[in-house]
Amino acid sequence: MPLHFTEDELTDRRNKVAAEMQSRGLDALLIFRQESMYYLTGYDTTGYSQFQCLYMSAGGTLILLTRSADLRQAHLTSVIEDVRIWVDSADSNPGLDLRQILEEQGCRGKNLGVELEAWCLTGRRWEFVKAGLDGFCTHEDASTLVSQMRIIKSPAELEYVRRAAALADEALVEAHSLATPGRPEQEILAAMESAIFRGGGDYPASRFIIGSGAQALNVRNFTGYADLGNNDQLQLEFGGTFRHYHSCLMRTILTGKPDPRHLSMHSAAVEALEACKEACRPGATFGGIFDAHAKALDGAGFGEHKLNACGYSLGALYPPTWMDWPMIYAGNPVVVEPNMVIFMHMILLDWDRHLAMAFGDTVVVTPTGSETLTKMGTGLTVN
Repeated sequence: MPLHFTEDELTDRRNKVAAEMQSRGLDALLIFRQESMYYLTGYDTTGYSQFQCLYMSAGGTLILLTRSADLRQAHLTSVIEDVRIWVDSADSNPGLDLRQILEEQGCRGKNLGVELEAWCLTGRRWEFVKAGLDGFCTHEDASTLVSQMRIIKSPAELEYVRRAAALADEALVEAHSLATPGRPEQEILAAMESAIFRGGGDYPASRFIIGSGAQALNVRNFTGYADLGNNDQLQLEFGGTFRHYHSCLMRTILTGKPDPRHLSMHSAAVEALEACKEACRPGATFGGIFDAHAKALDGAGFGEHKLNACGYSLGALYPPTWMDWPMIYAGNPVVVEPNMVIFMHMILLDWDRHLAMAFGDTVVVTPTGSETLTKMGTGLTVN
């Protein structure tokens, strides 16, 4: 199985991480996020549901500790040569196996960074790891070390993001065509996902959100689907995925005769989205983008119906979510930089009237502003 990036690019990424480790006084990094492993080595698996850890020294040494099921997958998908196996048993403690690796690598008395924010590292598993580290070496949270580098995309990464954006557009074409009265939501969902797979795409890191009627106000995936009615609303949040890279869209589609307030909500959401795109430029902050969102929706009279965040970074993500760091919320000081990929969604939920309206696009930050990736526009579809 070929790597999805050149070995030179992967080496360059690891060199940048190593330089940052040295600047922070870290002798080694214990990597638990699957996204970080993929970014640095190409290692591609869903095995992170169980314990696994990638050891990386400041000098570039790589050792993966995982289960036997991922031994060959690690060799086939990554540049990692040294793969160690911890064995399943009733009293397995992979923290002991990790401690043995650290002993072998001369880490006693050293300072290690740990990716504490990782789906793989449950509270119980962290207790295993921490027991092996305490009294052996010092350690500190380094959860954002790799993430801060991942948010700036390379040309090769941006090519994958653009492929994902084209797939998202194909999915939206299907939704526009099928979202008619009497249509089962599952049929629309199946067609959207099929379009992405037919186009060469991958499973997304998040489940698509689809809901009609009052359930259009749910902005999380849930079970229990319905058929579209007359004069209905269909809420969609979805993404195209290519090589794990995402480009997301959010749209509300109406059927029948639109409620006048729906039309006003659409105008406000589109105005807010355009304001956020204008605010999204190098040197601005993620908090500044949120301010543009809030100002537009408050000014249109829909402030009470907006949410407390309006987007986040996207990249190569694994389940359970395509939401990446950082998020767009009030006061977030993270600075916008060229080649970031950001999903902005304007969500209005009128619970009193059971009306929903949401529009969202993915953009790439350019040297002077932002580029919208979708070719589908922000017009309101009424079937």
